[in-house]
Amino acid sequence: MTLEADAIVERRRLRRRVSFWRIAALLLAAVAIIVLGLRLTGVGGGSKSSAHVARVELSGVILGSDTRHKMFRKLEKSHAKALLLEIDSPGGGVTASEELYDDIRAVAAKMPVVAVIGSVAASGGYIAALASDHIVARQTSTTGSIGVLAQYPNVTDLLSKLGVTVEEVKSAPLKAAPNGFTPTSPEARAALKDVIMDSFAWFKSLVGERRHMSAAEVETVADGRIYTGRQALQKNLIDQLGGDDEARAWLAKEKGVSSSLPVVDWKPSDGGWSEWGLARSSLAGLADLAGMPVLAARIRHGATSADVQALDGILAIWHPSLNH
Repeated sequence: MTLEADAIVERRRLRRRVSFWRIAALLLAAVAIIVLGLRLTGVGGGSKSSAHVARVELSGVILGSDTRHKMFRKLEKSHAKALLLEIDSPGGGVTASEELYDDIRAVAAKMPVVAVIGSVAASGGYIAALASDHIVARQTSTTGSIGVLAQYPNVTDLLSKLGVTVEEVKSAPLKAAPNGFTPTSPEARAALKDVIMDSFAWFKSLVGERRHMSAAEVETVADGRIYTGRQALQKNLIDQLGGDDEARAWLAKEKGVSSSLPVVDWKPSDGGWSEWGLARSSLAGLADLAGMPVLAARIRHGATSADVQALDGILAIWHPSLNH
């Protein structure tokens, strides 16, 4: 009888534990949905269905993104009266940066755009800032790094020590060259340099056009170095020192955008369980509620080493090995 009584008590305890975790799971799901809803409609009473200032955060390594492109297309036709870009990016792929630049300029044709540089907006991140009508940066922000590069490991010596030879048959000497498995020929290096310099010329033309600088002036800042916000202001790479408050003040004074308008966050989302979908937003929201804002930021925006490894082609990035 004692064993049977003990078994009954244990079953009851087990049922209570199961019930507790079921309720906890439901509460977590409810909180995640509420947090997601707040992020989609905007915080502080703002809504995408009424006049507002749209805020878009550009963080981490810049990669091509169809969902981001679609978001900007929707933003063009929205009730937003201005776009506030918050940039914290070391750059990324040149083509991805060009796509982002074009998307922002399309929005700028419909409404004023102001960029606020956080810790860093270098290389491709600075290209995004160039697409705005006004650039604001902190005194210690990092920006500049005007230039492009192509990097590839050459493991020829390692393969030779391992007794491995990579053989190939190709249609022309410069096909798939350089490849990292054979010594880079002078012809292959020169061909790659031509591509690099053509992309570099495009980057410099953006700086000259958007910052109203002559070719000679652009050359003085386009040696690949980075600048603090204070230095960038002296070099005419940005317009003002400050942050969001200064950006809103500029919108009010120069563009007539009321400072009383609410700020509504816009985020790329395909509505699925993707990088910017329900799972990512819900996890970030739960991390915020748990008092872990750094973890939330990494979930929501952080670029991982896998992001850097996914970069292909010509890069406009400061410290491509940077791990966020």
